[in-house]
Amino acid sequence: MIITIIAFIIVFGVLVFVHEFGHYFFAKKAGILVREFSIGMGPKLWFYRKNSTTYTIRLLPIGGYVRMAGAEEDDVPLKKGMTVSLLINDENKVVKINTSNKKTLISGVPVQISDWDLEDKLWIEGYENGNDSELKVYEVDHDACIIENDGTEVQIAPKDVQFQSAKIIQRMLTNFAGPMNNFILAIVAFLVIALVQGGVASTDNQIGKVQENSVAQKAGIKPNDRIIAVDNIKTTTWQEASAQIQKNGNKKIILKIDRKNKIIKIKITPKVQIENGKKVGMIGVMAKVHYDKSIVAILSYGFTQTWYIITSIIGVLGKMFTQGFSLNDLGGPVAMYSYTSEAAHYGILSIMNLMAVLSINLGIVNLLPIPALDGGKLLLNVVEAIRRKPLDPEKEGIITLAGFGFLMILMILVTWNDIQRYFLH
Repeated sequence: MIITIIAFIIVFGVLVFVHEFGHYFFAKKAGILVREFSIGMGPKLWFYRKNSTTYTIRLLPIGGYVRMAGAEEDDVPLKKGMTVSLLINDENKVVKINTSNKKTLISGVPVQISDWDLEDKLWIEGYENGNDSELKVYEVDHDACIIENDGTEVQIAPKDVQFQSAKIIQRMLTNFAGPMNNFILAIVAFLVIALVQGGVASTDNQIGKVQENSVAQKAGIKPNDRIIAVDNIKTTTWQEASAQIQKNGNKKIILKIDRKNKIIKIKITPKVQIENGKKVGMIGVMAKVHYDKSIVAILSYGFTQTWYIITSIIGVLGKMFTQGFSLNDLGGPVAMYSYTSEAAHYGILSIMNLMAVLSINLGIVNLLPIPALDGGKLLLNVVEAIRRKPLDPEKEGIITLAGFGFLMILMILVTWNDIQRYFLH
């Protein structure tokens, strides 16, 4: 349990960090102010502020975010009539605005605010020390900070450093950078796996091991046998043979076996087991693994394996839209924890392989053209480029909010379905 939890935290943390760092890096390069870089969502557990960015770790392991100045999720936590504390420097400029009851500014001036402009003119006005007979206007420093209700300290967002102030190509690169980093992480992870294991592992349709007292052993299947057909469906790879067997749980099938160039037929009934929350047929055999130790194979493995996983996932997504959608086709943090638990039993390379696959999944899902996801933002960027003018901020906000609501509902449904699949079955 402890190993699984540690592995889950590491895998989750790496995936989110790598994804969000892509957004962060390209935003910085474009001159966009990154107000907050968060791992996790929900209540803040820890934060550290350096230069113009606040780095936070939050309670819920369901993602993370880079909060860019002027983005749709970036709201100013001020309301007319509220009392704040202002820290004023020697140049008589406001350098810190405290809206939180969890922090106290020792030299802060209490002001009941009546209006403000923290984007263009940079000022805030209100009544100092409860004196409602004199309305004061305070100049705000360009790099001033604001302490939000939960105690998180972030920099204000003047117009010149906002997301929309960057060029359209810079904004597109910033939106695409998260998924791009996920694909790069997968390439690196697969390359490291190939290096550590001393070559590129590959399988065909040959059996390497037959488990004791398994359905396969009782049926007379032996190591080094090749499964060349399942119910007259040819199988030249282990994936093909495995897929045919798995979908025939508790059903009698005929395996065509090549044993030392002699073809034999074996009748067998795969036993139903639960794998990753799904019922699948299993006969108790493992593939024989072959290793290509050439430098070319090792160096190219990161790219070829990543491309293979990408095309496989796209194929699955295509079937979801053409053959019907099921919540069992999706997985959230609970499924990720279950996969990590299983991978942890097989060691660090298995965990790295899982991380690479999950990273590709994260990259592809984020590129779906759904509002609030990176793909949805890229689509809006394309629309803006075609129109040669930005969309109405209010309309864009409504579209994004609708997408966010859809994702939250889907996340709740997927999480509950995962709990039922992995813990309540």
